[in-house]
Amino acid sequence: MVDTSKVEVLIEKVICDYSQLDDENTNSGYVITEEKPSYNIYDDCIKKVLEIDYIKNVLNDINAVYKGYKNMRGLIGSTSSIAWDDRSDHTFELIGYREGKMWGKKRIFKDESAKKVDKKYSSTFDNYDYKNNHNRLVPSSPCPVLFGIRGDDYNDLIDSKKLFISEKIDGWIIYKSNQGSDDHLQKTMINDIEPFMSVICRGKVVSEPKTIRGGHVFFRICDETGTIDCAAYEPTKEFRDIVRNLVQGDIVEVFGGIREKPMTVNIEKIRIISLENIVEKVENPVCPKCGKHMKSKGKNQGFKCIRCKTKSKKPIVSEKKRNIKPGFYEVPVCARRHLSKPLKRIR
Repeated sequence: MVDTSKVEVLIEKVICDYSQLDDENTNSGYVITEEKPSYNIYDDCIKKVLEIDYIKNVLNDINAVYKGYKNMRGLIGSTSSIAWDDRSDHTFELIGYREGKMWGKKRIFKDESAKKVDKKYSSTFDNYDYKNNHNRLVPSSPCPVLFGIRGDDYNDLIDSKKLFISEKIDGWIIYKSNQGSDDHLQKTMINDIEPFMSVICRGKVVSEPKTIRGGHVFFRICDETGTIDCAAYEPTKEFRDIVRNLVQGDIVEVFGGIREKPMTVNIEKIRIISLENIVEKVENPVCPKCGKHMKSKGKNQGFKCIRCKTKSKKPIVSEKKRNIKPGFYEVPVCARRHLSKPLKRIR
């Protein structure tokens, strides 16, 4: 086995110098290994919840050198990142870093830069949300990262830096990534869904969409194995208008993560497969004998011609135009998860 002691010392120094271990959400970890873990580790990591003891056993089996800090869950991400390969899909991300003197200070990066990149480089994605005025290239915190731009062509990512109007870029690096891949999603029947999974689930809408306090929209779907609630939460903004236009009988495929209690699909995107025909009353039926419009006999009691006494149960109806049509719909850029594949990469 290779002597890794010098590497360990260097890594631990970097973690101690730069990780904010006093933050309750920082649980760093590192892994050094000559043997690549099974791809299944990566696959399990993004599709279900793994226990730290399981990961430790995997690392011990391949004689890895590792260390976890605090609750040690950083080891799960470290191990799965080594186990990943691009067999299904990949993208690239160019990350630019700030000068040390700017860390913790308000970031200088013009929104116009993100818009220019978005319009010029079609191979990039999730750059700017025009409806919600959200610059997706920059982190929300004043951290050392200046920007992160994602795309399918790393040459375009390198060129795009020329359009940035920002504080000084201290350095940059390009990563091959699973972002925008939908690797986390798995097709499943409703009865097989478990908390924290990320799923693709097909079903029939069985309840009218309902908006609750806070602006969240819920509806329910079913398949032959069961039923489950689906949600378009307030941060998905205008995507909720698509959901509100669903009716009972529509067939949809929902993509998203599973909330534990109550069990709910947090929708990342939706494919409308077929729409139920909706008919609405235009006018009362016309008497076939005298040509006069019949009168209603009361709610759900049909119609009757006052002159001829002819009866009918059906009014004259027409098909109502739907405000949605079959196809894919996605949440806006401001609400998109990093792993979610944008529609521009599906079409």
